[in-house]
Amino acid sequence: MNTVKEYEARLQDPADVSGAYRFCRDLADRHYENFPVASLLLPRGLRKHVAALYAFARIADDFSDEPEYEGVRRERILDWRRQLAAVGEKTPEHPVFLALGATLKELDLPKQPFDDLLSAFLQDTEKSRYATFAEVLDYCRRSANPIGRVVLMIHGYREEELFRYSDAICTALQLANFWQDLSVDLKKDRIYVPEEDFKAHGYSEADLRMGVYNERFKTLMKFELARTRALFNQGKPLSARLRWPLSLEIRLTWLGGMQVLKLVHKLDFDTIRTRPALTRRDWIPLAARALLGA
Repeated sequence: MNTVKEYEARLQDPADVSGAYRFCRDLADRHYENFPVASLLLPRGLRKHVAALYAFARIADDFSDEPEYEGVRRERILDWRRQLAAVGEKTPEHPVFLALGATLKELDLPKQPFDDLLSAFLQDTEKSRYATFAEVLDYCRRSANPIGRVVLMIHGYREEELFRYSDAICTALQLANFWQDLSVDLKKDRIYVPEEDFKAHGYSEADLRMGVYNERFKTLMKFELARTRALFNQGKPLSARLRWPLSLEIRLTWLGGMQVLKLVHKLDFDTIRTRPALTRRDWIPLAARALLGA
């Protein structure tokens, strides 16, 4: 899926805020098959705000990943960043920024988390290797954590302790995605396993590129999964601190992330040749567990 048409859309009526929100909702419905279901869990008054967040992030993420933007990735992200900076100061050019501007004003949200997201997407166009885990965590701080924080703020939560729990879950989800997508990212010439971890486990990027699946690789992946699991556990208290239905959504998200780690383990850590993914069948017992608080 690509968002070229959505990106190229231009605002016809700067006063049509409801039309701008409708644009975001339509984009979310088309590009994220679970959005109509997920939105039913949201209080009606918050759905438009989450749709605006999704539309902003979806288009920006595609800039850094989708083949349609090859050769213009940096230019598009910088343009998105320029339009974000202009929110509240100039008439929006794009429906997403009219909707987002209304959300920022109505909920008194800061721009910084949105800019952090763009800085991470921009980094993906410039950096494809990481020397240390600290560098990877900094990337997660900007690529994943802002989403969790904004979702909490949309629901009226501003406590720093809740933000810290959310950060732990979001970072863990991003890391789980890295280990799940090892083969996919390699095709994009991106490797998120830190060089220091390669060295510590006697494995190398060259081994990875050659598809070497051995005990050293398995030990490396066990290590990465263990600290990812530790982050999930750090964030586990979050759902119990939230009101329903957000508590259910966060609990289900947490269970889904942990299940991805279990699938990697079930493959004996071989994500070089296989990409494990949750199926609809996997989600049924997870949803039941989330509802039961198990």
